[in-house]
Amino acid sequence: MATPQKLPRILPPQGVIELSKDLQRAGFQAWCVGGAVRDALLGHPHLDWDLATDATPDDVRRIFGGKRTIPVGVEFGTVGVLDRAGVMHEVTTFRRDVDTDGRHAVVEFGASLDEDLARRDFTINAIAVSPHDGEVRDPFGGQADLRRGVVRAVGEPLERMREDRLRALRGIRFTARFGFDLDPATWQAIRASAPHLTRLSAERVKQELDKTMEQVRAPSTALRLWRESGAAAVLLPELVAASDQALAAVDCASMPGSARKPGRRLVRLAALFGDASPSEIAALAARLRFSRHDGQWIVALAERWQSLGQEVANALVAGEPDRATVRRWVARIGRTHLHDFFRMAAARWSAVRQPQRDTMTVPAAQAVHSVYRRSLRAALKEPVDLRDLVVDGDDLRRSGIAPGPGLGMILSRLLEWVVEDPDRNVADRLLDEARRLHSQLDQT
Repeated sequence: MATPQKLPRILPPQGVIELSKDLQRAGFQAWCVGGAVRDALLGHPHLDWDLATDATPDDVRRIFGGKRTIPVGVEFGTVGVLDRAGVMHEVTTFRRDVDTDGRHAVVEFGASLDEDLARRDFTINAIAVSPHDGEVRDPFGGQADLRRGVVRAVGEPLERMREDRLRALRGIRFTARFGFDLDPATWQAIRASAPHLTRLSAERVKQELDKTMEQVRAPSTALRLWRESGAAAVLLPELVAASDQALAAVDCASMPGSARKPGRRLVRLAALFGDASPSEIAALAARLRFSRHDGQWIVALAERWQSLGQEVANALVAGEPDRATVRRWVARIGRTHLHDFFRMAAARWSAVRQPQRDTMTVPAAQAVHSVYRRSLRAALKEPVDLRDLVVDGDDLRRSGIAPGPGLGMILSRLLEWVVEDPDRNVADRLLDEARRLHSQLDQT
């Protein structure tokens, strides 16, 4: 149960106050709305301050001029306006929905502020504040719900979900992000909406999954609600199949306060789906329209975890691995994946360690940190990659080894030989060993 809290006073940035004054001097209303108001009332930082106004998009462009306005969504009433510091804020005309198919709404301008707030999803997002004098407009009790810690739909919950099916996933995310409770009627509407979530595009589902991984301290709370509501069965069967340990690992994948650190989202996704086969993960990434880079990165982490994770765990539980073993691990993981591999591994092992308090089955946190530091040193200073060899394919060809598959195999064997003992990374020794390996290949 969420704990009731006192809400702070809202202080919009100076640039937003100046934009609102410009609109008011031209005879129009200007109100801060949306997530910035909600987060400010909760005492959370928020960068995206938007304004709602009775000015039309043409009015907004006339007031601020062509150099300061960007038509980011004029058909929906939204114009981007640059403040004096060059920060863009969305200024949107009051509007009401006149039709919707569950994905896209047809809007009509000329609405009042209260009508504009009535079309929003949840009461905590339906609060408006005048940046000029601090007046608060809260027709649906959003402040009370913030104090009580409740996510509640504006008006009739079933109707809100029907208007935009993404609201079911947004409601779950807000609940998990803020540690709130879901209003029972809103929860029932979310569950009733689950069979209709097929209307959502893959891009919107991916966007919501990404936001959950980026914004929520403990995403497993949201992911379990995806499963309990039926949303996962419709949109993400791979989530239904994920183990409780994988869900817990997502929460352990980074420490609080690192919400915007690059790579956290991908590590969390790899921790969640890391037990699936690489082909299954690749199919999931393609279905949700992940970028090629992101899909390949998640697959690569999962492959390394599945092939090496247990080996590393067993070695660390048994004691401190020697330098050659650490080099072999680094060579198999690769320099570019080393950091994220150990972040993922630490998360998976932490998920086992926390409920069981069993340091005999998974490595202790200190052992993981120690081997990670040793791995970094090895990656920086020792030969662990083909490019670290002092000879290459051209050198082997000049020594009489013909081009072909055998040459690539010999280079790989040379790397293994050097990983075992870096002192072997000398041109003459490597070429002698290459000729010996080539002779063996000729005899087979």
